[in-house]
Amino acid sequence: MTRNMSQTFRRFAALSFTALLLSGCNTLTRLSEIGEGPKLSEISNPTEKNGYRPVTMPMPDAETPRPMANSLWRPGARAFFKDQRAAKVGDILTVSVSITDKASLSNTTSQGRGGDGDSMGITSLLGLENSITKVLPSTVDPANLAGVASSREHTGTGSIARQETINISVAAVVVQVLPNGNLVIAGSQEVRVNAELRQLQVSGVIRREDIGSTNTIASSDIAELRVAYGGRGTISDMQTPRYGSQLLDVILPF
Repeated sequence: MTRNMSQTFRRFAALSFTALLLSGCNTLTRLSEIGEGPKLSEISNPTEKNGYRPVTMPMPDAETPRPMANSLWRPGARAFFKDQRAAKVGDILTVSVSITDKASLSNTTSQGRGGDGDSMGITSLLGLENSITKVLPSTVDPANLAGVASSREHTGTGSIARQETINISVAAVVVQVLPNGNLVIAGSQEVRVNAELRQLQVSGVIRREDIGSTNTIASSDIAELRVAYGGRGTISDMQTPRYGSQLLDVILPF
């Protein structure tokens, strides 16, 4: 009896450990936050995060500014006074994220096919057509042995209506200066309200000329824009299907 209980306990422990591995690190994070709110991430260098790769894009030939002696204008300067806008690695600027995504699609498909009927019979067959009644019942008509009629109809209707709006500002850091002067930026923001943590991440490539006088740039002026807005916490957990349900949604064919 004790041996059976021990084997059962081992199997249960193995299944629990396997389920824990399948669920990923998110489960461990949620378990560590029981009784507390979601923990904020540590401030770190974006270039040292896992998966970060420097941006490489086609660049024009570098131009060397000519020295201008006894001149008040410095080559490469945009004004007589120091430009306060972001220009170097480590500088900070504000990104105004404004995204309004709206899509409406509708389609209808109707298909039909019908056949009045096809018939087949034997009018003559080496003089044996009159002998068919000796083999088959007398009700069989040799001139009308088979008849076929078919009909098919298919109707389909589909529609998609989607509308998403994001308006938020986030401070980003210049993490790389490309050879042509363009800047690679990356920024993140986390806000915790009660037991819910909202996260915003933004990255992309910008031109210094597109930065406004208030050191702000619109998201529409950012090339290769990447915006991620989401969160985690009690509400997000309730709105997210369990791992078993997600697995079944993927593997079930119906």
